[in-house]
Amino acid sequence: MELPLRYILTVSELTQQIKDVLENRFSDVWVEGEISNLRLPPSRHIYLTLKDEFSQVRAVLFRTQARALRFVPKDGLHVICKGRVSLYEKRGDYQLILESVEPKGIGALQLAFLQLKEKLEKEGLFDPARKKPIPMVPQRIGIITSPTGAVIQDMVRILERRFENLHIILYPVRVQGEEASSEIAEAVDYFNTSMDVDVIIVGRGGGSLEDLWAFNEERVARAIYHSKIPVISAVGHETDYTIADFVADLRAPTPSAAAELVVRDRREIENTLHYLEGRLKSQILQTLQEYRVHLSHLIKILKEPGKKVEQYFLRVDDFVSRLQFFAAWTLKRKKEKCLHLSESLLFRSPVQRVKSLRSIVSEIRRRLLQGTRFSLEIQRQGVAAILGKLDSLSPLSILQRGYSITRELPSLQILREATHVAQGDKVEVTLYRGALLCSVEKTQKP
Repeated sequence: MELPLRYILTVSELTQQIKDVLENRFSDVWVEGEISNLRLPPSRHIYLTLKDEFSQVRAVLFRTQARALRFVPKDGLHVICKGRVSLYEKRGDYQLILESVEPKGIGALQLAFLQLKEKLEKEGLFDPARKKPIPMVPQRIGIITSPTGAVIQDMVRILERRFENLHIILYPVRVQGEEASSEIAEAVDYFNTSMDVDVIIVGRGGGSLEDLWAFNEERVARAIYHSKIPVISAVGHETDYTIADFVADLRAPTPSAAAELVVRDRREIENTLHYLEGRLKSQILQTLQEYRVHLSHLIKILKEPGKKVEQYFLRVDDFVSRLQFFAAWTLKRKKEKCLHLSESLLFRSPVQRVKSLRSIVSEIRRRLLQGTRFSLEIQRQGVAAILGKLDSLSPLSILQRGYSITRELPSLQILREATHVAQGDKVEVTLYRGALLCSVEKTQKP
């Protein structure tokens, strides 16, 4: 019986056929799941796992597509992804090749806005304590906006109406699109390094979140934060908020409002100056009146200054007379005391006192020498007696009289009884001069 022919696939062939089936069947799919096992290697590709309650699938977002993300992917984020199914042949695992990723329930731009806002707030870029005051009447105003829109025309018209002869410097930039954030940040840096302006206004008209996105970029926020010149943010309408609004020293609800906030109306300033002038005059008059009253009081006190001077002259003369009397009385007492001390010295001649002391010192010296000799003699006798006793008790004296000291070898223990050694033991016999090494031949009991 003839066996049927079998076609045997290699592992690579089987894998390739499965890959073709998957890629043809699932070339464009939408998948919803939770991000886990997120990895961001140096290649800037994004590797992750999409999972739900029962299953999971690996996915990759290559660097080109990852650049378009407006938010930062994180583990635990629920997303909706578009891509295609493929198979990684080396491991035999199927995976999703993603083209786009959107957070579920909230737009990507809104999520990116919230993430950047939280990050910069933690770094202290929104701290009110670091915000700089806006000058009351700035002379040079820098404006960063589009040169072709209605914003710049409205702002210039309002500024000229409120206060004449202001120096307005426009730095033209794009206010939306990919390059807009770089141009806005460069404009802020330019005013800080190359132009002497009192305040900077960064603004544009209203629009969608995507239209206003250039003012939500981190580069713009940090440029405003590092600006040494006060910055007013005037982006969009009153209900629009951007990251630039939070970082700026002052937020204006609209560009037109920024023009009204940056400089006060000339008539208002003049009215304020007139009011302050009136208050200053009133204060000066009040101060002068107080000084007049005080001066009048001083005049009454010093009505006849000549008599006051004469009284002071009399008092000075009185003080001088009293001082002279006290000085003469003090000198007299000192002279009497000196005379009394001179008489006392005559009866207590220091020469006689010195002779008496010399005699006493000589007698003390003689007695001291005599006592020292006597004490030394007593000590010599005591030492001689002790030396005699030591000599009589010395082991050498005993050995000199014919005695010896016997030690057991090798322990060198002194032998006091013959029973402590046996026949054949080695002993050392110490004499007055020299020593003997002996062997025991026989022991005798006492």
